[in-house]
Amino acid sequence: MKLAIRKRKIGNIPILEVVDETMIYEPMPLIIYYHGWQTAKELVLTQGRKLAQKGFRVVLPDAANHGERKTERSPIPSLTFWNSIQSNLFEFSYIVDFFENLGVTNGQIGVGGVSMGGMTTCGLLTKHPEITAAACIMGSPAMIKYRERIQYHASAAGFFLPNDYEALVSWINDYDLQSQIETLAARPLLFWHGTEDEKIPYEHVKAFVDQFPQKNIELISETERHLVKGETMNLVTDFFEKHLSVE
Repeated sequence: MKLAIRKRKIGNIPILEVVDETMIYEPMPLIIYYHGWQTAKELVLTQGRKLAQKGFRVVLPDAANHGERKTERSPIPSLTFWNSIQSNLFEFSYIVDFFENLGVTNGQIGVGGVSMGGMTTCGLLTKHPEITAAACIMGSPAMIKYRERIQYHASAAGFFLPNDYEALVSWINDYDLQSQIETLAARPLLFWHGTEDEKIPYEHVKAFVDQFPQKNIELISETERHLVKGETMNLVTDFFEKHLSVE
């Protein structure tokens, strides 16, 4: 199979579209896969290729403030981080609508991402029942807990945070999967997380999975830090191949 890697823009969103070049104009499952903090869409291209080889149309967007949309990071802790996630949430339906209007989707939508992209994925599940399956790699389903973690560490380190910090990012409450588990319904959700992760605590994910054993959630943990290896990408690919039909 020869893949087409198409660099294009949807509105002002730079994306890479990865698809079998013989199937560019054919309906197939759509997977939107988000990169991590302070990286870019090119950093998840290997994952995009692996997924496209299984018959999926894969879209890799640059988040706001990243990649071709790079901006200077705010000195206020997490301002740029949360803005980037919120922009991903804003733009998701816009990206899906673009491909639906082209007639190249088949009604099945997969979403996944690494780190910040994994948190985006969990947030999207709270508001988009049209998502068929999702994979969160080194991210957290507990945005509220992560916000509290940022507050604690920023204060302990003497960094400036506005007094109304929680109000300024109060939208997080509506996209916190842990407190809205009913929105997941029976949809399959994969977590991969290193137990030695120094950036996004493994404990947040483990506690979430243990709290909801009745849900269709799979957690794969390994003795790793905040790093994605080829073997992990293969696990993600196998997951979507199992839960999204290309027929």
